[in-house]
Amino acid sequence: MISAQAWADAERLWKFQQLGHDMRPCSVAIGLGSHDLGVADTTADLYHRGMAPLIVFTGATSRTTRDRMPRGEAEHYRERAEELGVPVEAILVEPQARNTGENIRLSRALLEQRRVPISSALLVSKPYEERRAYATARKIWPEVDWVSASTPMSLTEYVDSIQSARLVIDMLVGAQQRLMIYPRQGFMVEQHVPDDVVAAYERLRGAGFTSRLVQDAATPN
Repeated sequence: MISAQAWADAERLWKFQQLGHDMRPCSVAIGLGSHDLGVADTTADLYHRGMAPLIVFTGATSRTTRDRMPRGEAEHYRERAEELGVPVEAILVEPQARNTGENIRLSRALLEQRRVPISSALLVSKPYEERRAYATARKIWPEVDWVSASTPMSLTEYVDSIQSARLVIDMLVGAQQRLMIYPRQGFMVEQHVPDDVVAAYERLRGAGFTSRLVQDAATPN
């Protein structure tokens, strides 16, 4: 059972992570691999809306996805997008990345290898990782004009789709921790974190939502 305080704190982190960028046409859409096929759905929708002529899906597997996505996150995303009508020639797959930094670096390398000119990119992530992904992308590939995107939904709707409130809140706490510690490690650009967000994070951490925390802050994931 999630307490009222924990739920309110999770809502605070959820709202902070979302950037509210206006969607506009970009050179490419990059869908960041994860357990959430909604990322593939949103990326496909953006393609169909004319927001990008090309998609890169990036991601290997993780402890969360190795059973449900045995062929790799990017490959399962590609299959999903094709089911949704995205033509195969509009999708590139990057199957090696195991963290957000690698998602960006390896996607960049793939696009450069294919000689695709990139000036702007839609960065499609889970709703609770928009800010973290954006801060990472700006650090690693600063020449690109980044636009963050995710499936528009509330925390309640997202929990219902994942069927695990604890997993979602654990992930929120992990994303928030990385947003606060990784700039010092050089993994992402600094983001101002309001005091009420820090307090919400600390309460959730104290309440035991810790399974996705980084133990070694020098190792990005």
